[in-house]
Amino acid sequence: MIYIDGLPLISDEFSSKGSEILSSLLDHPALTASSNRLKATPEKKVSFSEESPPAKYLYVFQREYATVDPSLVEFVGTDEATTCVGLVIRNQKTKRTSISHMDFVGVVAMGLTKMLSLVVDGDADAILDVHLIGGFDDEPSEIHSGDNGSGRHVPSGYSLPLCLKIIEALQNRREIFQLQTFCVLSHNTKSDSNRNVVPIVSGFMVEISSGSVMPACFDRTSRCPDEIVRRIRVTVSSGDPRWSNKLLETYDTFNDRIVVAPCSWMADWAEIAFSLQQLSDYDILMRCSTSPAAESLDFVENERRIWSYLIKYPDWRLTFKDGKSRIFERNPLGCWSRCT
Repeated sequence: MIYIDGLPLISDEFSSKGSEILSSLLDHPALTASSNRLKATPEKKVSFSEESPPAKYLYVFQREYATVDPSLVEFVGTDEATTCVGLVIRNQKTKRTSISHMDFVGVVAMGLTKMLSLVVDGDADAILDVHLIGGFDDEPSEIHSGDNGSGRHVPSGYSLPLCLKIIEALQNRREIFQLQTFCVLSHNTKSDSNRNVVPIVSGFMVEISSGSVMPACFDRTSRCPDEIVRRIRVTVSSGDPRWSNKLLETYDTFNDRIVVAPCSWMADWAEIAFSLQQLSDYDILMRCSTSPAAESLDFVENERRIWSYLIKYPDWRLTFKDGKSRIFERNPLGCWSRCT
Protein backbone atom coordinates (compact mmCIF):
# COMPACT_ATOMS: atom_id res chain seq x y z
CA MET A 1 0.00 0.00 0.00
CA ILE A 2 1.15 3.53 -0.79
CA TYR A 3 1.89 5.87 2.11
CA ILE A 4 2.88 9.53 2.08
CA ASP A 5 4.41 11.20 5.15
CA GLY A 6 3.61 8.08 7.17
CA LEU A 7 -0.10 8.00 6.29
CA PRO A 8 -1.89 5.73 3.81
CA LEU A 9 -2.85 7.57 0.66
CA ILE A 10 -6.34 6.10 0.39
CA SER A 11 -8.35 4.56 3.24
CA ASP A 12 -10.45 1.46 2.76
CA GLU A 13 -13.73 3.25 2.19
CA PHE A 14 -12.44 4.98 -0.93
CA SER A 15 -12.04 3.48 -4.37
CA SER A 16 -8.55 2.28 -5.24
CA LYS A 17 -8.87 2.66 -9.00
CA GLY A 18 -5.63 3.62 -10.64
CA SER A 19 -6.99 6.83 -12.13
CA GLU A 20 -8.18 8.07 -8.71
CA ILE A 21 -4.91 7.14 -7.05
CA LEU A 22 -2.99 8.91 -9.80
CA SER A 23 -5.05 12.06 -9.41
CA SER A 24 -4.44 12.05 -5.65
CA LEU A 25 -0.70 11.61 -6.12
CA LEU A 26 -0.36 14.37 -8.69
CA ASP A 27 -2.30 16.78 -6.46
CA HIS A 28 -0.53 15.88 -3.21
CA PRO A 29 1.41 18.92 -1.93
CA ALA A 30 4.25 16.85 -0.44
CA LEU A 31 4.87 15.07 -3.74
CA THR A 32 4.61 18.30 -5.70
CA ALA A 33 7.24 19.82 -3.41
CA SER A 34 9.58 16.83 -3.74
CA SER A 35 9.25 16.89 -7.55
CA ASN A 36 10.07 20.59 -7.59
CA ARG A 37 13.15 19.98 -5.43
CA LEU A 38 14.35 17.23 -7.75
CA LYS A 39 13.87 19.38 -10.84
CA ALA A 40 15.73 22.25 -9.20
CA THR A 41 18.72 20.04 -8.36
CA PRO A 42 21.64 20.39 -10.82
CA GLU A 43 22.07 17.39 -13.07
CA LYS A 44 25.07 15.20 -12.30
CA LYS A 45 27.07 14.27 -15.41
CA VAL A 46 28.67 10.87 -14.89
CA SER A 47 31.78 10.02 -16.89
CA PHE A 48 34.68 7.68 -16.10
CA SER A 49 38.33 7.79 -17.06
CA GLU A 50 41.42 5.76 -16.19
CA GLU A 51 42.97 8.84 -14.64
CA SER A 52 40.02 9.21 -12.30
CA PRO A 53 39.00 5.85 -10.81
CA PRO A 54 35.21 5.72 -10.55
CA ALA A 55 33.18 5.39 -7.42
CA LYS A 56 31.28 2.13 -7.21
CA TYR A 57 28.50 2.90 -9.66
CA LEU A 58 25.99 0.56 -11.21
CA TYR A 59 24.13 1.53 -14.37
CA VAL A 60 20.77 0.04 -15.35
CA PHE A 61 19.58 0.01 -18.97
CA GLN A 62 16.03 0.03 -20.29
CA ARG A 63 14.01 -3.01 -19.15
CA GLU A 64 16.70 -4.02 -16.67
CA TYR A 65 16.57 -4.14 -12.89
CA ALA A 66 19.20 -4.52 -10.21
CA THR A 67 19.18 -4.81 -6.42
CA VAL A 68 22.29 -3.49 -4.68
CA ASP A 69 23.78 -3.79 -1.21
CA PRO A 70 25.20 -0.64 0.44
CA SER A 71 28.40 -2.47 1.37
CA LEU A 72 29.22 -3.09 -2.30
CA VAL A 73 27.75 -0.21 -4.34
CA GLU A 74 27.82 3.54 -3.72
CA PHE A 75 25.57 4.81 -6.52
CA VAL A 76 23.02 3.26 -8.85
CA GLY A 77 21.33 5.03 -11.74
CA THR A 78 19.72 5.04 -15.15
CA ASP A 79 18.90 7.54 -17.88
CA GLU A 80 17.47 7.74 -21.42
CA ALA A 81 13.97 7.53 -19.92
CA THR A 82 11.46 9.42 -22.01
CA THR A 83 8.17 7.49 -21.93
CA CYS A 84 9.78 4.95 -19.58
CA VAL A 85 9.65 5.18 -15.79
CA GLY A 86 12.46 4.59 -13.32
CA LEU A 87 11.33 2.89 -10.11
CA VAL A 88 13.46 2.87 -6.95
CA ILE A 89 12.60 0.82 -3.84
CA ARG A 90 14.89 1.19 -0.80
CA ASN A 91 14.61 -0.59 2.52
CA GLN A 92 14.93 2.09 5.23
CA LYS A 93 16.53 -0.32 7.68
CA THR A 94 19.01 -2.30 5.57
CA LYS A 95 19.47 0.38 2.87
CA ARG A 96 19.34 -2.37 0.26
CA THR A 97 18.03 -0.72 -2.91
CA SER A 98 16.41 -2.00 -6.08
CA ILE A 99 16.12 0.04 -9.26
CA SER A 100 14.38 -0.72 -12.53
CA HIS A 101 13.88 1.01 -15.86
CA MET A 102 10.36 -0.04 -16.88
CA ASP A 103 9.32 0.49 -20.47
CA PHE A 104 5.87 -1.11 -20.85
CA VAL A 105 3.01 -2.32 -18.71
CA GLY A 106 3.69 -6.01 -19.30
CA VAL A 107 6.82 -6.04 -17.12
CA VAL A 108 5.34 -4.31 -14.08
CA ALA A 109 3.71 -7.09 -12.05
CA MET A 110 6.45 -9.69 -12.26
CA GLY A 111 9.15 -7.01 -12.22
CA LEU A 112 7.89 -5.56 -8.94
CA THR A 113 7.86 -9.02 -7.36
CA LYS A 114 11.47 -9.60 -8.43
CA MET A 115 12.60 -6.23 -7.09
CA LEU A 116 10.98 -6.82 -3.72
CA SER A 117 12.34 -10.33 -3.27
CA LEU A 118 15.78 -9.10 -2.21
CA VAL A 119 14.81 -5.70 -0.82
CA VAL A 120 12.31 -7.04 1.69
CA ASP A 121 14.33 -10.22 2.35
CA GLY A 122 11.82 -11.83 4.71
CA ASP A 123 11.11 -8.68 6.75
CA ALA A 124 7.31 -8.46 6.57
CA ASP A 125 7.28 -5.11 8.39
CA ALA A 126 9.94 -3.44 6.25
CA ILE A 127 9.30 0.22 5.42
CA LEU A 128 10.23 0.89 1.83
CA ASP A 129 11.05 4.29 0.37
CA VAL A 130 9.86 4.59 -3.23
CA HIS A 131 10.75 7.01 -6.02
CA LEU A 132 9.10 7.15 -9.45
CA ILE A 133 10.89 9.32 -11.99
CA GLY A 134 10.38 9.57 -15.73
CA GLY A 135 7.54 9.55 -18.18
CA PHE A 136 5.75 12.73 -19.24
CA ASP A 137 2.49 13.94 -20.75
CA ASP A 138 3.19 12.41 -24.15
CA GLU A 139 -0.30 13.01 -25.50
CA PRO A 140 -0.81 12.86 -29.29
CA SER A 141 1.04 15.84 -30.62
CA GLU A 142 2.80 17.23 -33.62
CA ILE A 143 6.56 16.80 -33.77
CA HIS A 144 8.23 20.00 -34.96
CA SER A 145 11.55 20.03 -36.73
CA GLY A 146 12.39 23.61 -35.86
CA ASP A 147 13.56 24.31 -39.43
CA ASN A 148 10.46 25.46 -41.26
CA GLY A 149 7.72 24.96 -38.70
CA SER A 150 6.47 21.82 -40.37
CA GLY A 151 5.62 18.83 -38.27
CA ARG A 152 4.36 15.29 -38.31
CA HIS A 153 1.90 13.50 -36.04
CA VAL A 154 3.22 10.41 -34.28
CA PRO A 155 1.49 7.83 -32.06
CA SER A 156 2.02 8.49 -28.39
CA GLY A 157 0.50 8.09 -24.98
CA TYR A 158 2.87 5.49 -23.47
CA SER A 159 3.65 7.15 -20.13
CA LEU A 160 0.18 7.31 -18.64
CA PRO A 161 -0.70 3.58 -18.89
CA LEU A 162 2.70 2.65 -17.49
CA CYS A 163 2.38 5.01 -14.51
CA LEU A 164 -1.15 3.75 -13.83
CA LYS A 165 0.02 0.15 -13.85
CA ILE A 166 2.91 0.84 -11.47
CA ILE A 167 0.86 2.72 -8.88
CA GLU A 168 -1.94 0.13 -9.02
CA ALA A 169 0.62 -2.62 -8.42
CA LEU A 170 2.13 -0.73 -5.45
CA GLN A 171 -1.26 0.06 -3.95
CA ASN A 172 -2.51 -3.52 -4.20
CA ARG A 173 0.45 -5.09 -2.40
CA ARG A 174 0.67 -5.55 1.38
CA GLU A 175 4.12 -3.93 1.76
CA ILE A 176 4.40 -0.39 3.11
CA PHE A 177 5.61 1.89 0.32
CA GLN A 178 6.56 5.37 1.51
CA LEU A 179 6.33 7.36 -1.71
CA GLN A 180 9.05 10.02 -1.58
CA THR A 181 9.23 11.19 -5.20
CA PHE A 182 6.59 11.20 -7.93
CA CYS A 183 8.24 13.14 -10.75
CA VAL A 184 6.16 11.77 -13.62
CA LEU A 185 3.56 12.94 -16.15
CA SER A 186 2.55 16.59 -15.53
CA HIS A 187 5.24 16.95 -12.85
CA ASN A 188 7.87 16.03 -15.44
CA THR A 189 6.73 17.87 -18.58
CA LYS A 190 7.89 20.98 -20.37
CA SER A 191 7.95 22.41 -23.90
CA ASP A 192 11.26 22.82 -25.70
CA SER A 193 12.30 25.68 -27.97
CA ASN A 194 10.54 24.03 -30.92
CA ARG A 195 7.25 23.70 -28.99
CA ASN A 196 7.68 19.95 -28.55
CA VAL A 197 6.51 18.46 -25.25
CA VAL A 198 9.44 16.68 -23.56
CA PRO A 199 10.38 15.31 -20.11
CA ILE A 200 12.26 17.50 -17.64
CA VAL A 201 14.12 14.66 -15.87
CA SER A 202 15.08 11.65 -17.98
CA GLY A 203 17.85 10.22 -15.81
CA PHE A 204 18.78 10.01 -12.16
CA MET A 205 21.01 8.30 -9.66
CA VAL A 206 20.61 7.20 -6.06
CA GLU A 207 23.25 7.50 -3.35
CA ILE A 208 22.78 4.19 -1.55
CA SER A 209 24.03 5.20 1.90
CA SER A 210 21.80 8.25 2.25
CA GLY A 211 18.99 7.36 -0.14
CA SER A 212 19.22 10.78 -1.80
CA VAL A 213 18.14 11.02 -5.44
CA MET A 214 19.45 13.51 -8.00
CA PRO A 215 19.04 14.06 -11.75
CA ALA A 216 21.88 12.48 -13.71
CA CYS A 217 23.04 11.73 -17.22
CA PHE A 218 25.58 9.09 -18.17
CA ASP A 219 27.90 8.89 -21.14
CA ARG A 220 29.28 5.86 -22.98
CA THR A 221 32.09 5.41 -20.44
CA SER A 222 29.64 5.10 -17.55
CA ARG A 223 26.88 3.10 -19.29
CA CYS A 224 28.87 -0.04 -18.86
CA PRO A 225 29.84 -2.77 -19.05
CA ASP A 226 28.71 -4.57 -22.22
CA GLU A 227 26.69 -1.59 -23.41
CA ILE A 228 25.80 -2.75 -26.92
CA VAL A 229 24.88 -6.32 -25.95
CA ARG A 230 22.65 -5.04 -23.16
CA ARG A 231 20.96 -2.64 -25.57
CA ILE A 232 20.46 -5.48 -28.04
CA ARG A 233 18.71 -7.58 -25.41
CA VAL A 234 16.02 -4.90 -25.19
CA THR A 235 15.64 -4.82 -28.97
CA VAL A 236 15.39 -8.56 -29.56
CA SER A 237 14.31 -10.10 -26.24
CA SER A 238 10.61 -10.03 -27.18
CA GLY A 239 11.32 -12.91 -29.53
CA ASP A 240 12.90 -15.02 -26.77
CA PRO A 241 10.25 -16.74 -24.61
CA ARG A 242 12.64 -16.75 -21.64
CA TRP A 243 12.35 -12.95 -21.48
CA SER A 244 8.73 -12.39 -22.49
CA ASN A 245 7.11 -9.78 -20.20
CA LYS A 246 10.07 -9.82 -17.83
CA LEU A 247 12.54 -7.30 -16.54
CA LEU A 248 16.01 -8.36 -17.62
CA GLU A 249 18.26 -9.65 -14.87
CA THR A 250 21.57 -7.85 -14.85
CA TYR A 251 23.32 -7.88 -11.51
CA ASP A 252 24.54 -10.36 -8.91
CA THR A 253 23.63 -8.61 -5.65
CA PHE A 254 25.81 -10.71 -3.38
CA ASN A 255 29.01 -10.79 -5.46
CA ASP A 256 28.91 -7.34 -7.10
CA ARG A 257 29.02 -8.75 -10.62
CA ILE A 258 27.26 -7.85 -13.83
CA VAL A 259 25.65 -10.98 -15.26
CA VAL A 260 24.29 -10.51 -18.77
CA ALA A 261 22.08 -13.56 -19.15
CA PRO A 262 21.86 -15.06 -22.65
CA CYS A 263 19.25 -13.93 -25.10
CA SER A 264 18.67 -15.43 -28.53
CA TRP A 265 17.65 -13.65 -31.71
CA MET A 266 16.66 -14.80 -35.14
CA ALA A 267 19.30 -14.73 -37.86
CA ASP A 268 17.10 -12.46 -40.00
CA TRP A 269 17.85 -9.64 -37.56
CA ALA A 270 21.02 -9.06 -39.58
CA GLU A 271 18.91 -8.44 -42.67
CA ILE A 272 16.51 -6.23 -40.75
CA ALA A 273 19.42 -4.29 -39.26
CA PHE A 274 20.95 -3.73 -42.69
CA SER A 275 17.65 -2.36 -43.95
CA LEU A 276 17.32 -0.03 -40.97
CA GLN A 277 20.85 1.26 -41.50
CA GLN A 278 19.69 2.73 -44.81
CA LEU A 279 17.15 5.03 -43.15
CA SER A 280 17.79 8.71 -42.61
CA ASP A 281 18.36 9.98 -39.08
CA TYR A 282 14.89 11.55 -39.10
CA ASP A 283 13.22 8.32 -40.19
CA ILE A 284 15.10 6.36 -37.52
CA LEU A 285 13.73 8.69 -34.86
CA MET A 286 10.20 8.44 -36.20
CA ARG A 287 10.32 4.69 -36.61
CA CYS A 288 12.32 3.53 -33.59
CA SER A 289 11.35 5.91 -30.79
CA THR A 290 8.19 6.24 -28.74
CA SER A 291 9.05 9.93 -28.28
CA PRO A 292 11.07 11.24 -31.26
CA ALA A 293 11.25 14.84 -30.08
CA ALA A 294 12.45 13.87 -26.61
CA GLU A 295 15.37 11.59 -27.43
CA SER A 296 18.96 12.41 -26.52
CA LEU A 297 21.41 13.58 -29.16
CA ASP A 298 23.08 10.15 -29.35
CA PHE A 299 19.87 8.14 -29.84
CA VAL A 300 20.33 7.63 -33.59
CA GLU A 301 24.02 6.87 -33.19
CA ASN A 302 23.23 4.22 -30.58
CA GLU A 303 20.62 2.62 -32.83
CA ARG A 304 23.13 2.43 -35.67
CA ARG A 305 25.72 0.86 -33.35
CA ILE A 306 23.21 -1.83 -32.38
CA TRP A 307 22.47 -2.62 -36.01
CA SER A 308 26.16 -2.74 -36.90
CA TYR A 309 26.68 -5.32 -34.19
CA LEU A 310 23.76 -7.46 -35.39
CA ILE A 311 25.09 -7.35 -38.94
CA LYS A 312 28.54 -8.41 -37.75
CA TYR A 313 27.25 -11.10 -35.36
CA PRO A 314 24.00 -12.45 -36.84
CA ASP A 315 24.15 -15.66 -34.77
CA TRP A 316 23.42 -15.00 -31.09
CA ARG A 317 25.67 -17.93 -30.15
CA LEU A 318 28.67 -15.85 -31.21
CA THR A 319 27.77 -13.46 -28.41
CA PHE A 320 26.63 -15.94 -25.77
CA LYS A 321 29.04 -18.81 -26.37
CA ASP A 322 27.73 -22.18 -25.26
CA GLY A 323 24.58 -20.36 -24.17
CA LYS A 324 26.38 -18.92 -21.14
CA SER A 325 26.03 -15.54 -19.47
CA ARG A 326 28.59 -12.78 -20.00
CA ILE A 327 30.01 -11.98 -16.54
CA PHE A 328 31.91 -8.88 -15.45
CA GLU A 329 33.67 -8.04 -12.18
CA ARG A 330 35.26 -4.86 -10.87
CA ASN A 331 39.01 -4.72 -11.36
CA PRO A 332 41.44 -3.11 -8.87
CA LEU A 333 40.86 0.28 -10.53
CA GLY A 334 37.14 0.02 -9.91
CA CYS A 335 36.23 -0.49 -13.57
CA TRP A 336 34.41 -3.50 -15.00
CA SER A 337 36.40 -6.34 -16.58
CA ARG A 338 34.97 -9.40 -18.25
CA CYS A 339 35.79 -12.66 -16.49
CA THR A 340 33.78 -15.09 -18.69
